[in-house]
Amino acid sequence: MQEINKDKQLINPLKQRRQKLAQLIDSPVILWSGKAPSRNFPSNHYPFRANSHFLYFAGLPLENSVIHLEQGKLTLFQDNVPPENTLWYGEPPTRELIAETLGADYAYPLSELKNYTTNAATIAVQDVPTYQQQCQHLNRHVPYPNELEGKDLALAKAIISLRLIHDQEALTEIKKAIAIAIEAHKTGMKVTPKATTEAQVRGAMEGVIIGENMKCAYGSIVTVHGEILHNDKYSHSLNPGELLLADVGAETPLGWASDITRTWPVNGQFSPSQRDIYDVVLAAHDACIEKMHSGVEYRDIHLIAALIMAEGLVNLGILRGNPNDLVDKDAHALFFPHGIGHLLGLDVHDMEDLGDLAGYEISRTRSDRFGLGYLRLDRPLRSGMVVTIEPGFYQVPGILNRKDFREKYKNDVNWDKLQQFPDVRGIRIEDDVLVTETRTEVLTANLPTQGSEIEALCSN
Repeated sequence: MQEINKDKQLINPLKQRRQKLAQLIDSPVILWSGKAPSRNFPSNHYPFRANSHFLYFAGLPLENSVIHLEQGKLTLFQDNVPPENTLWYGEPPTRELIAETLGADYAYPLSELKNYTTNAATIAVQDVPTYQQQCQHLNRHVPYPNELEGKDLALAKAIISLRLIHDQEALTEIKKAIAIAIEAHKTGMKVTPKATTEAQVRGAMEGVIIGENMKCAYGSIVTVHGEILHNDKYSHSLNPGELLLADVGAETPLGWASDITRTWPVNGQFSPSQRDIYDVVLAAHDACIEKMHSGVEYRDIHLIAALIMAEGLVNLGILRGNPNDLVDKDAHALFFPHGIGHLLGLDVHDMEDLGDLAGYEISRTRSDRFGLGYLRLDRPLRSGMVVTIEPGFYQVPGILNRKDFREKYKNDVNWDKLQQFPDVRGIRIEDDVLVTETRTEVLTANLPTQGSEIEALCSN
């Protein structure tokens, strides 16, 4: 009850978002929050996470709830919890109090939703039981991202136009998530010299996030096998001479995310070969941020990173040839195969439940090039957007040992020289960046990126 009352300050910004949506779409809108699925028996649930489109307009992570939006007004549909459930979960706030908190104009039980579904647009949710409810209530097939058309497509485009540019309330929440994620990373660096496994470092980092009443924004990556981009294993031992890559972000109680990656030496000191590669990645990272401002194409930022990476690897003798030519033929992608980053907001990969509709400008499609196919964002940057910048270097066996790549790039890669970097499996440096009209604000700037500063944090 106390937490609900604290959030009454949300009403004005939420109403402004609803009014803006009403100016962009004529049809009524219905959004479902979703429901936590059972883990292994009915009363043992996975942690609940509300649908982000619902959260953007409702503001609170309400389970098994629905909102109806029309002409800027919000109607909440939610059932009050049966009295017998208070034995297990305590007494929850009533529907009426919740409606007051989020500034709803009306509030009804879920059974009344059937009277509000005519001509309504919606966005498909991720959990199957709730998706089935959507189809049943609307009496039609609710399209998935690649099927969107008509009023549902119009709704998706309207929501994208609003969520691409963060209002002040959103930025405040993102900064809260970032502040805690920074402390988690600093803690990870400090505990690593005494830790014996990845899991121990992960536990220390996530403990900081949980201790601040936040959640992890995604499955943490804390690994000495940084060449596995989304590594979700934590059983490896930590040995001197290895690098630990930690991609860990926090999420506020209202659902806003942070996303930070740092790579540091297990024993607190980069080897010469590790530092050489680290500085190449850092140069790409810094060059990208320097060139960013409103109006710049994000694809061009990615290509800046690719060129700096190619130049650095040529200077180290790993690649051969002219850096521009190497990028044109995607040779850099042997070591930097992913995109330079993505949108950040209510989701760590914001709005990717809509496929490429949010990340790609209208009429643009993903490239089939090896070096561009994983680009998650391809549109001009605009003031108010928050994006990640995360170049990396990886020695991925599945890429480097492919016969067709070995043949295609046989004259571009000095494979013998590459063998002199066996202690560099993966390095990534990731920051969260706010775009402004003339420059950027690195929201994660309080967490150092310079190699010497990383070493100093480890030694502390």
